[in-house]
Amino acid sequence: MNRQALVEQIRKKGSYLCVGLDTDPSKIPAHLQQHPDGIFEFNKAIIDATLDHCVSYKINTAFYEAMGLKGWEIMERTVNYIPSTHLKIADAKRGDIGNTSSQYAKAFFETLPFDAITVAPYMGADSVMPFLEYKDKWTIVLGLTSNSGSKDFELQKMGEDYLYEKVLKTVASWGSPENLMFVVGATQAEEFVNIRKILPDHFYLVPGVGAQGGSLKDISEKAMNADAGILVNASRAIIYASAKEDFATEAKVIAQQYQFEMGQYL
Repeated sequence: MNRQALVEQIRKKGSYLCVGLDTDPSKIPAHLQQHPDGIFEFNKAIIDATLDHCVSYKINTAFYEAMGLKGWEIMERTVNYIPSTHLKIADAKRGDIGNTSSQYAKAFFETLPFDAITVAPYMGADSVMPFLEYKDKWTIVLGLTSNSGSKDFELQKMGEDYLYEKVLKTVASWGSPENLMFVVGATQAEEFVNIRKILPDHFYLVPGVGAQGGSLKDISEKAMNADAGILVNASRAIIYASAKEDFATEAKVIAQQYQFEMGQYL
């Protein structure tokens, strides 16, 4: 999915919501824990319920890889179930020397039909460039994350810049706003004003709204640009809105609430 198609979906739906399918087998409703294909059935129901209210889905691959072959198969079926109208993100945080990154890119962009993948930039340009070689695919690079450990490296000074600022400026030169996004955590709301000055045109993937305490209002006011420029991810707040058989209905309600609020900011 290219940038034009993504922006069109945002404007059409009045939403920049990304639903995170971080599906934990121990947290799905009890009736599905007994189902032989419970995880996929859970994902399918969540997708069906939220499809009209979001523009993207983010699959955190760790939750599927932890189950071995079965989990990988569920992930593949899930990404294939998501329609092409929605940006499909593999939250895999890959990044390695060039030939290895090339294989990661092939795995998620060719073998699996993802539109985007999260990438760790620590090893530098040759670990990121293989992902950027794919037309109409997105490389989403870790910028400033919402975890407490961000202060260990990301918020350390490198001369006049923080390390995360150096990452944003350097990585931006490897691609363009058409194929590069950056992860910026919602709990870092005050930094968004500065980040928008550094990268006025790029999209940001923003986790941390909802269960992690980030404010949608603050993020939207500080981070949006003319194309919206943000995808706000909500996972637990939506997919675990209910632990009962009405889980999909409740997920739809929460997704609608996000959509309604986002429509006020667009």
